[in-house]
Amino acid sequence: MNENRILALIALLAALLLGACSGQKAAPPLEGAAIGGPFTLTSHEGRPVSNSDFDGRYRLVYFGYSYCPDVCPVDLQQLMQGLRLFERRQADRAARVQPLFISIDPERDTPAVLTDYVAAFHPRLIGLTGTAAQIKDVAKRYGVYFARAGEPGAEDYLMDHSRAAMLFGPQGEPIAVVPHDQGADAVAAELARWVK
Repeated sequence: MNENRILALIALLAALLLGACSGQKAAPPLEGAAIGGPFTLTSHEGRPVSNSDFDGRYRLVYFGYSYCPDVCPVDLQQLMQGLRLFERRQADRAARVQPLFISIDPERDTPAVLTDYVAAFHPRLIGLTGTAAQIKDVAKRYGVYFARAGEPGAEDYLMDHSRAAMLFGPQGEPIAVVPHDQGADAVAAELARWVK
């Protein structure tokens, strides 16, 4: 390595170390992203719920469906185990997080179905469903892809969908994608990083 490259590398390392030591916090990864926004859906308890009902609280949002044979239950298990770890470590801060499961299969995910489903993962997890139009609208606002798979009209079908879990702030602002695919510890660490 020539002397100029060594000096450039030293300068880069010094800048990184000074930035880390300066006490400046990194901006949230999703800061300014055009995702999220208003919605009104139906909770697993059969009540209308709007995003504004959670003003002042962080929202941990995951889109999926209860009939999912593999991905959704594993993702939710990791997310809710991570939330439980965060609750054990920092109960006051964790109490500010509202977990939300938004169904992308409103045809089958009635409030009654969601009641049993969300209870299996966390006592504070709220299941949300709605009309097909409502779900399509909220998924678009949150940047979530979904589509029914299989033969048209079949009763036994799967849903293709994106798997991102997202953390939103007290005013509904997007903060970060939560790494549920890295396990419960990674979820707890990401929550601890951003929830104040």
